[in-house]
Amino acid sequence: MDAHRRTLVRDPENAAALAGLFRALDALGCKGTPEEAVARSNRAEGLRRAGRLEEAEAEHRAALRWLPRFGGIHFNLGVLLHGCGRLAEAAACYVEAARLMPSFAAANANAGAVLKDLGRLAEAERALRAAVRTDPALLAARLNLGAVLRDGGRLREATAAFRTAIALAPGVAESHANLALALKESGDAPGSIPAFERALVLGLPDAGGVLAQLVQQRRHLARWDGLAERSAALRDLVRRGASQQVQPWIFLSEGAGPAQERACAERYSAWRTRSASRAPALQEGRRTLAADGRLRVGYLSADYHEHATAVLIAELIERHDRGRVHVTGISYGPDDGGPMRRRLAAGFDRFMDVAALSHADAARRIAADGIDVLVDLKGHTQGARLEIMALRPAPVQAQWLGYPGTMGAPFIDYVIADPVVAPFDQQPHYCERIVHLPRVYQPNDRRRAIADRPTRADCGLPADGFVAACFNTAYKITPDLFAVWMRLLHAIPGSVLWLLESHPEAAANLRREAAARGVDPARLVFAPKAPLPEHLGRHGLADLFLDTLPYNAHTTASDALWAGLPLLTVRGEGFAARVAASLLDAAGLPELVCGSLAEYEAAALRLARSPDKVAALKARLAAGRSSSALFDTDRFARALERAFETMWTIHASGQPPRGFAVPDELDSAP
Repeated sequence: MDAHRRTLVRDPENAAALAGLFRALDALGCKGTPEEAVARSNRAEGLRRAGRLEEAEAEHRAALRWLPRFGGIHFNLGVLLHGCGRLAEAAACYVEAARLMPSFAAANANAGAVLKDLGRLAEAERALRAAVRTDPALLAARLNLGAVLRDGGRLREATAAFRTAIALAPGVAESHANLALALKESGDAPGSIPAFERALVLGLPDAGGVLAQLVQQRRHLARWDGLAERSAALRDLVRRGASQQVQPWIFLSEGAGPAQERACAERYSAWRTRSASRAPALQEGRRTLAADGRLRVGYLSADYHEHATAVLIAELIERHDRGRVHVTGISYGPDDGGPMRRRLAAGFDRFMDVAALSHADAARRIAADGIDVLVDLKGHTQGARLEIMALRPAPVQAQWLGYPGTMGAPFIDYVIADPVVAPFDQQPHYCERIVHLPRVYQPNDRRRAIADRPTRADCGLPADGFVAACFNTAYKITPDLFAVWMRLLHAIPGSVLWLLESHPEAAANLRREAAARGVDPARLVFAPKAPLPEHLGRHGLADLFLDTLPYNAHTTASDALWAGLPLLTVRGEGFAARVAASLLDAAGLPELVCGSLAEYEAAALRLARSPDKVAALKARLAAGRSSSALFDTDRFARALERAFETMWTIHASGQPPRGFAVPDELDSAP
């Protein structure tokens, strides 16, 4: 009987007969022998491979009823559930398999991988360390252990784990790619580049993510040799839909246009949230407010510390009308214990730290808190946890401020913008519905202190001569733009270009590029990083801020305008290329927005030769700072509150999200 049954398992023509026999045993309430249970689980595996997943799960569970202490069946069921995206259930199966089969390293390895995807990092680390102890050569366990350590910010340990993986199997591309990411995140951009390049040479199933990272790191270091070819290859991957892993935030720097930026974001969001998006929505159907009638707004971010986003929103949070909204800060980032963290924590009505929670637990915590409108402040920037929003913990979900473009995600209802950065005619390039705030999408903190102005000598600048500044990070500087800047230095005797100091190699490479274009490298001056008040104070030494394209200055542009430094920009195609134009319009200086790079070059040359015009622009900035829309935080807060209320009204009426513009009236009804 046993041998015959085993033959049936191996013979697909008799699968129906085997299923009928199992059903008969179930009907009689029979408990099968171990062999029968294993046979049933084996049949389930065949059904899984054939794509008959519901039948496969039923067979596995029946086998477990017969033989609940057999770890192999738990493991096989875990594989099935893992493939279905039911990660929490899969993790439980793998953990039980590991308990029953402590010498089977793959059970702990799989458990750790799934727990990592769930954001349960401490549990994942324990499982993966157990797998490595059992089988030190198990490469998958070492790679996932390194990824857990990297996600937890333990970059030195992560780097060591990936180097060990490479020592075990030097020819595995994923090991080199993971090592490169750990080195990049630890600040070692030069060290990351050979590892990224090695991963590409060895070959990856989806090379887009690594190619994008390689391009970005070369931009950070101003290593422009071969950059055009790599950028073209990256754009081609996105155009052909040949990669899901190209990081959309990196792709914005390619200037490929909003249509391709949407395509990139859609594929990446689907890949990142492939498991979380299959879970049922937690709060999508709720249409009632709390008893006090106030809208519960939650701001979700990892950047509640000394960060550009925090600098922008700090006063806004304090100025929200508590009669209309209750605001919650939801943090999954580091607590640096600094003054900005303390200010924000005090500014919110409620501050919730979910950094130690899994994605699902964080989402459940948000849902339990009764958040009506959840606002994502990270988008696709580094450290984002898209999985939380994918679980739909709030009835209305929007993205704003942190990411200048579409997230390409069906679980985001709205993008908060303005008529300049995202005109309504660009709606086809956004998955979210566009919401226009009246004048500008970006808030500002009027409490930003500006330190006393140093002397030019203090900053290494010439006592006389035109100072063109650009305090954007080096990755935003393109070879074409740099060529424009060098032509300006040629045309303006005694002028200098004042840049932000980042990596020493970037400074050396930019000086070398200047020399190659016939400009004395000494005419490039690099400003070391400084506390924000001191940094703002030194802006007064410059004559004009020269913006970058296709990725504009964002917070950096607001800093310049707040400090009284006029900024010249080009209005590009997509959101990221139109931010500075929006800020200049709100600051009352729309004439500093150019339509092309050629127009930008001509305008910069005219201003450099007209110190009176530059002085007049500075005077206008100073005079209008207290009244301009860009720095009117109260006006901004009322408009944003009306936007939230309109979103909720649309949702409560049972309608799908739709785009709208908030009226430019302080006291208008939503």
